[in-house]
Amino acid sequence: MFGWLVACGSSTTNPLTQPGLGEMRPTTTTRPTPQRNAGIAHTHKYSRDSSAANAFSAHICTGIWRSGAPVLYRSRVLMLTNIAGFDWVRQQVHWKDIEAAPGVYYWDELDHIVADVAASDTQLLINIVQSPPFYAPGNGGKPHDPVVMGNFVAAMVERYGNRIAAVEIWNEPNLAVENGGRVTPDDPGRYVELLAECYRRIKAINPNVYVLAAAPASTGVFDPNRAVPDIDYLRAMYTYKDGMIRDYFDAQAVHPGGAANSPDWLYPDLPGNRPGWNDHPTHYFRHVENVRALMIEHGLGDRQIWITEYGWATPNTTPGFEFGNLLTFEDQADYIIRAITRVYEQYRDKQGRP
Repeated sequence: MFGWLVACGSSTTNPLTQPGLGEMRPTTTTRPTPQRNAGIAHTHKYSRDSSAANAFSAHICTGIWRSGAPVLYRSRVLMLTNIAGFDWVRQQVHWKDIEAAPGVYYWDELDHIVADVAASDTQLLINIVQSPPFYAPGNGGKPHDPVVMGNFVAAMVERYGNRIAAVEIWNEPNLAVENGGRVTPDDPGRYVELLAECYRRIKAINPNVYVLAAAPASTGVFDPNRAVPDIDYLRAMYTYKDGMIRDYFDAQAVHPGGAANSPDWLYPDLPGNRPGWNDHPTHYFRHVENVRALMIEHGLGDRQIWITEYGWATPNTTPGFEFGNLLTFEDQADYIIRAITRVYEQYRDKQGRP
């Protein structure tokens, strides 16, 4: 039912703080038969039938491409991942940093990252974001033509082969900031077309690569300049063209927010007791249960959820993340572990699969 991929991300601003809602975090085209019910992590590498999930995602990319000591940073992240016993990492790739002109790719830094992850005996999930400006004028939103992103993912999968185990197509597409500055209720259909193109191109080259539908940001905000609520966005994805998405994804990525709430709480039945950020389900880790219910409602219960980002903030000065000031480092550690425990104990199916 649920795969598990813990993502440790960071942000400098939060565009989704709203009075009354608080912080709502926001080739060939032959299609091989996809593999279903595949867990994201395994006790032994590259097996797709293990019942034990054990995954970790560190954004070892993005920043390290500009870091003064990227190799040392990357090596430390991978070393700590292995020490902790985890066996996956999630690498977010800025497409615009690789494709300098149509069809002209500079893979240098990604080559190093892919090689280092493979050498660490760790599986790699690639998350692709930010189109080059010649495909999506503006600030890095989704491309106007799905084929151009299909060309990119096909080139990437062909280059790296089995060293890439999964690809998540885009990130939090229900946010305006991830969508070129504006997002509307019509956008989920555009996203499904993009997902379908990428799925076809990836599977034609390597049918063993998992293709993930992008995780929406957990938010109840509806404002074209900021966001579409995640449940509304997903519902529109699942119903677009009579549910065509069914044929074009292996698992649904999810980013359950936690604000300052325990992973055991969920609004409205068991709301949090901290001041603020407790009056909407998207403030809670267990909001993932609402996403799961929506998938089942639309006949997608045979697909797993992969949690590709989650976590709790601690004291900070970042606008929109003030709820972190309600938590200690001890709270953070406790909540992270309890969330993992909940997934293992309550979200796996009767066969013990994650």
